[in-house]
Amino acid sequence: MAIKINIRPSQQDLAGKSHWWGFPDLPETFEWPCNNDGDLLTFICQICLEDIADLDVDDRLPHKGMLWFFADLDYFLGDLDAPCGGSGEWEPSTFNVLYSADCSDLLTHEYYWEDGEPAVLPAEDIAFEAAMETDFGFKLLGMPAMTEGYENENEGLISLLQLDEEERWGLRFFDCGTVNFMVPTERLIDDFSNASFVLHSS
Repeated sequence: MAIKINIRPSQQDLAGKSHWWGFPDLPETFEWPCNNDGDLLTFICQICLEDIADLDVDDRLPHKGMLWFFADLDYFLGDLDAPCGGSGEWEPSTFNVLYSADCSDLLTHEYYWEDGEPAVLPAEDIAFEAAMETDFGFKLLGMPAMTEGYENENEGLISLLQLDEEERWGLRFFDCGTVNFMVPTERLIDDFSNASFVLHSS
């Protein structure tokens, strides 16, 4: 079973809550991850794990704390001068998954351009519902929607988070592609350092 992520614009203050884009709310000891050039990775989303506990019927994830996802996505959001990871598996420096069981003292990490504009897309609210294992769209858990030709690459792995294309943000992965944060199939306790990041495209 997978968990569908429904993303919608919001005017609410989403600090400390599950949300897509915007600024990450991180523990004091955490830093916003960078790539090998020292540039901040794109903050994708933070997931409050209590929000999805009832939908995690196979008990694959911790049910307390927060997950944060980052990747070098600027190119795929329309900045054609930014680095492009290409199809297939990306280098470890181009993505990051953070987890903390304790979310009692989070700090919002803000970043602005020289003109004072936020260097992120506006934060959007997210809601969750049950989904099929191989559904397209944005989802937690399950398997990548694009599996043809990638069967050997996916052996022993499941998708932790899947991103699909979205015209509203100008988010495109080459030709109708998706990207997946992949992790081993055994239950995930509190260490996501063995995650991989794969772009699948037709």
